[in-house]
Amino acid sequence: MALHFTDKVAVISGAGSGIGRATAIGLAQRGGAVAVADVNAEAAERTAKEIAAAGGRAIAIAADMARPADIEAMVARTLDAFGRLDVLHNNAFGVPASLQGARLARVDAIDQAVWDHTLQVGLTAVMQTIRRVVPVMRQQGGGAIVNTASISGLYADYGIAAYNAMKAAVINFTRVVAVECAPDGIRCNCI
Repeated sequence: MALHFTDKVAVISGAGSGIGRATAIGLAQRGGAVAVADVNAEAAERTAKEIAAAGGRAIAIAADMARPADIEAMVARTLDAFGRLDVLHNNAFGVPASLQGARLARVDAIDQAVWDHTLQVGLTAVMQTIRRVVPVMRQQGGGAIVNTASISGLYADYGIAAYNAMKAAVINFTRVVAVECAPDGIRCNCI
């Protein structure tokens, strides 16, 4: 069965590359309008232009998910551009170049900045974005939220405790959102 997103609007964080980019293109190919959000403004713009060149509807949004103001602006710009928001894909995650060298460490040597950034972008931003879009989706009569998780949220990996802890929390937070928002017609799943 083919999935169609005609008249649906999605906002996808981390959509300038990888899974987010592929998701944005796929939704647009199936008729959806897409807000392509990424910390890398040029990457977001490239993805949005590629969608537009193929006949789809997309806008690019520069958004650093570590900044609550950027999350608010991302949702506001999506609503301003398309008038609604039906799909949220919380996909953004990355470690800035300044922290790359400290990313891998045993638990007794975890760099506090790596821990803080990992939880802020990978978990707290997920909560902040969901908190912002649920009232919109509730008013519209429903919606769908997808959070990118990882097998690392179910099993331990050597040297990446912050990532493991964050992805485990995303998985269980997804369950909580699904239970609480189901009566409003809002689905929440993680991949």
